[in-house]
Parts: sequence; structure tokens; C-alpha cells
Amino acid sequence: MQKFLLIPALLFAFACHAADGPYDESANAKAQIKDALAQSATSGVPVLLVFGANWCGDCKILDMAMKQGTNASYFSREFKVVKVDVGRFNRNVDIAEAYGVPLKSGIPAVVILSPTNQVVYVTRAGELADARTMGENGIYEFFRKVTPVAKTKT
Repeated sequence: MQKFLLIPALLFAFACHAADGPYDESANAKAQIKDALAQSATSGVPVLLVFGANWCGDCKILDMAMKQGTNASYFSREFKVVKVDVGRFNRNVDIAEAYGVPLKSGIPAVVILSPTNQVVYVTRAGELADARTMGENGIYEFFRKVTPVAKTKT
């Protein structure tokens, strides 16, 4: 009987582990940022770095909110998005620190960069760390408020 229960449990665990999260844990974040900045220099569109992890529920909510409805067209139009995996705060921490992101204030955290790699906005107080209570509209409104600030500084 225990063998029969073990098989579904193992299959469930494998399926959960195999499911893709929003953050590519094997990505070369520095190379992705460099590529995004090169594209940004041509297009003039700011780069949005989103620091998070696949285990983080709020990070998943933010990712979904950025891909759905009017948010999807907004984010693709207003930003070149790069998702940076921080693992269990043991990956790409140097990148977050270089851009002034206090990861201990919570993830997801974001940085908006000008096409010349100048920081124009950083979440410093965990502004998105409770994305699940913000909902799609709250997330949209948050970015709508900071986007004009970013554009005036680019």
C-alpha cells in the first residue's frame, strides 16, 4: 500500500520541480543585462531589471501580472525586461548590490535603467514584496507612476 502512495507523491514532486518558474536559474544575468542595454541604446526604451526567485510567491504574481491583459502590452512597450534570479539570496547578489537594490527589504525588487546604464529608479523599501495584495491593477498603477520618472531621467 505504501508503495502505491509513494509513486503519486514522487510524480507530483517531480512535476512541481520540473515546472518552469519565471526566473531562469541558469541564465547569465550579466550577459542578459548587457544585451538589454545594447537594445535599449538603439530603441531608447528603459531597461527593467526584476530581481526575484522561483520559490517566491510574490515574484510569481508580479511575473503573471506583467504578462496578462493590458499589463502585457504596457510592459513590452515601456521596458526591455530582464528577470534576474537571486536564488535563496545566493545568486546575482552582486548585481543587485551594484544597482543599489537592498534585497533584504524584499523581493521582487526592481531597477529601471536608462539606455546609458544609469539607475533612474530602485525599489528600496520592498515596494513590490507584497505583490499578491496589490493585484494586477495595483502593480500597473505602481509602474505607471514610476515610468514617467524613469523617462525624464533617461
